[in-house]
Amino acid sequence: MTFVSSFEPRPLWAHFDRILEIPRGSKEEDRIRRHVTLLAERHGLEHDTDATGNLVVRKPGTAGRENAPVTILQGHLDMVNEKDSDVAHDFASDPIRPRQEGEWLHATGTTLGADNGIGVAAMLALLEASDVPHGPLELLFTIDEETGLTGASGLDASLLSGRRLINLDSEEEGDVTVGCAGGAGTVLRLPVESAAATGTALTLRLRGLRGGHSGIDIVLQRGNALKLLARILTAASEAASFRLVRLEGGNMHNAIPREAAAAVLVEGDTAAFRAAIEAELAAVKAEFQSADPGMTLEIGAATSPGRAFSPEATATVLRLLEALPHGVLAMSPDIPGLVETSTNVATVKVEGDTLVVGTSSRSSAGSALRAAERRITAIAELAGAAVEHGHGYPGWKPDLKSPLLATVKALQLEVYGHEPKIVAVHAGLECGIIGEKAPGMDMVSIGPQIEAPHSPNERVHIESVGRFWRLLAVVLDRLSA
Repeated sequence: MTFVSSFEPRPLWAHFDRILEIPRGSKEEDRIRRHVTLLAERHGLEHDTDATGNLVVRKPGTAGRENAPVTILQGHLDMVNEKDSDVAHDFASDPIRPRQEGEWLHATGTTLGADNGIGVAAMLALLEASDVPHGPLELLFTIDEETGLTGASGLDASLLSGRRLINLDSEEEGDVTVGCAGGAGTVLRLPVESAAATGTALTLRLRGLRGGHSGIDIVLQRGNALKLLARILTAASEAASFRLVRLEGGNMHNAIPREAAAAVLVEGDTAAFRAAIEAELAAVKAEFQSADPGMTLEIGAATSPGRAFSPEATATVLRLLEALPHGVLAMSPDIPGLVETSTNVATVKVEGDTLVVGTSSRSSAGSALRAAERRITAIAELAGAAVEHGHGYPGWKPDLKSPLLATVKALQLEVYGHEPKIVAVHAGLECGIIGEKAPGMDMVSIGPQIEAPHSPNERVHIESVGRFWRLLAVVLDRLSA
């Protein structure tokens, strides 16, 4: 245990402290699911796991409230495994190392996993709690949320008897979320011809960008390291001839790339190449000085591999990455400040003789989401790339007449001293899928203040977790009274 377990409310933070020790990357939730299962068995609680791996734990109502309507609490077990490139950390075995800075809890060089570890910790604290009045609870722990909500997509809804659900995966304290965007991923595979080549071998690494969640943070206009490195190299190609050897960056489909790297063989004037790189970098840094003040580009010497992409393949790769859209495509015409449609150039890597590009698109309008996918497909096919569309997930349409919403609004006024802001988010929440699988489900989403999820800058406001816990406790009390 670390210092985290001394924060208030101690039951919740003690569980989060333990969660920090358990590897739980997406698709690797066996150990955290086993941890939850053993805890349920220790307290004599029924539990079931569906074929996908989602877990439901059932806790009876407290004395006198056994016959109240069932309330479902839901969170996801997995976390985004992101780290700074110079940090030695094995997410398959190493614990997350927390550190406190003033009112905030961070991790050391990695994601913290407060998304959605705080929600899971709250559910585990309620599993054990004897001092929180509540009706019958169904605690739904889904898996693999962070790679496309695939756990919820495979949920066996027959495990759930309740028809009201509180999702604990929101990240803005004081907001109650009642809607979300749908999303879809696309993978592009571009053949890249290689041949024997000579020249001056150099490596380039673009670093220090903030990145962030490709839905929540896309409106902040932060730089995409992959797009910017392609832009810088394209500018350099006008000054000196070079060929790509390697280009890579990005780790997760739902994170804005913070770093990108390339290796090149410069066949022309190396001094001219470096000067062009520095000139375009200066322009980029000036444009992004507010959004990404820590941006740096390192240029280093390397040993020539003797082979590189052909000149035609080099040009096609850069043109493809320059042409692919990234960022906000449209703002909502109905909700001020809400992004309606966006896309993220998320990952690039070379597999053999193929460049593989991963993109993710989001929209609260299904037609706009399909249009974004068609746009990406058209650009890819013009470049000669094959296109693979992944499974999408539905959005969640707001219901402002929701009885559950009315209860949460009234009680948040008591806990916070002001009414909540009712919002929809430009991100995927499992509520959209669960609502589709269980028609008539009344749903809201709440959470503490979590910033910069999906990046090593992730942090959670410590005192906001206490307020989140108090709100959840009084809501469960009122719903079962």
